[in-house]
Amino acid sequence: MHKEEVELLLKRSRNFLESAEQRIKKDDWDLTCFLAEQSVQLYLKAIILEEAGQTPRTHSIRQLLAQLGQIIEKEIKYDRNSLFMLESAYFNARYIAVTYDEEQAKDAIKIAKELITHVENIRNR
Repeated sequence: MHKEEVELLLKRSRNFLESAEQRIKKDDWDLTCFLAEQSVQLYLKAIILEEAGQTPRTHSIRQLLAQLGQIIEKEIKYDRNSLFMLESAYFNARYIAVTYDEEQAKDAIKIAKELITHVENIRNR
């Protein structure tokens, strides 16, 4: 059963990232940042579900990375400012009147791609 849930979360993660790449082309910076964050969040939740058999109840990418590191017994280091930027996009796009610019949107997509690749590389070592 977990395998199907993992696959669904991974598919959604890919779809969110693809949607972020589409929204940036429409100059929709706020939604681009939000979608990039959602991509990472769902990716990490999928991997944690795959490894531990349960989905965490947090939206914090930093907490998800810490949990995953404990589960796979490997330290997962990543630039804290980049993680904070993505986490902020999740809350700001939903609850606060904050806007993002093109550079931030590009950064969000770049961070999402790099972070997913970084975690995948750690898992495969």
